[in-house]
Amino acid sequence: MTKKTLLVLALAAVAGMAQAEDTLKKIKDSGSVTMGVRESSGALSYTLGDGKFVGYHVEICENVLRDVRKQLGMSAMAVKYQPVTSQNRIPLVQNGTVDIECGSTTNNATRQKDVSFAVTTFVEEVRILVKANSGISAIAQLNGRNVATTTGTTSVQTLRKNERATGVDFKEVFGKDHADSFLLLESGRADAFVMDGAILAGLVAKSKAPADFKVVGEVLSVEPIAIMIRKDDPAFKKAVDDSIKAQMKSGDIAKTWNKWFEQPIPPTNTKVGMAPNENTKHAWANPNDKPAEDYAKK
Repeated sequence: MTKKTLLVLALAAVAGMAQAEDTLKKIKDSGSVTMGVRESSGALSYTLGDGKFVGYHVEICENVLRDVRKQLGMSAMAVKYQPVTSQNRIPLVQNGTVDIECGSTTNNATRQKDVSFAVTTFVEEVRILVKANSGISAIAQLNGRNVATTTGTTSVQTLRKNERATGVDFKEVFGKDHADSFLLLESGRADAFVMDGAILAGLVAKSKAPADFKVVGEVLSVEPIAIMIRKDDPAFKKAVDDSIKAQMKSGDIAKTWNKWFEQPIPPTNTKVGMAPNENTKHAWANPNDKPAEDYAKK
């Protein structure tokens, strides 16, 4: 490696570090902020088309950015919505394309090496979705079957690590996003879809025939889901955390949950029908940014 190449790499690293440390300055100087959103992450984050994104995490982030605008004394702030996928969400946060990612990302120790997470806003339970008439009700029945999951997610790894999956030989089939993975199940190209329960519930609620699907088997893992931001930017993390904690303390976050998970939601005005679980309510009452590994120790 030449001295010139080393210099370029060093300057790039310094530039990246400066960017990471100055998200608030970047927002104020540019008058805008970019929110990473998902197109089909259940009721957490999804699109209505024409560049409009909604959901539980999208609304929480919009509240955060409103508070950031007030903190910076800005009379106006343009919010740009950038669709991300399971594969590119972390790189897009790292390289500065996305300032705050508001999708369905698990906070774990591996990811904490590359990015930071705000306090947990939802504690997810990974489950198995099948067709109601499939006859599948347990992990052992997945032997020899096709199991769908979304590229870039941790769900099938979680299934393989489950002690009840010992000796179970299944084939992984990958969807490019959650809607694509659900289509694999819906069309019969997969016999099961392993994913976060809230995402599964949201996809079923918006499907043509919700009664044709059911969640089976035990909870595969418990994972904290959080809003993702760049690493090594304590000022921005504090601003994001302070806003979310205020939403928790006021009860607004519970109202936001009720709006997206317990009331009819667009575009079809169907209900996901999912109350917050005890782990989620505990995270609201005791704000923290602990990774998934800490939950596994319980």
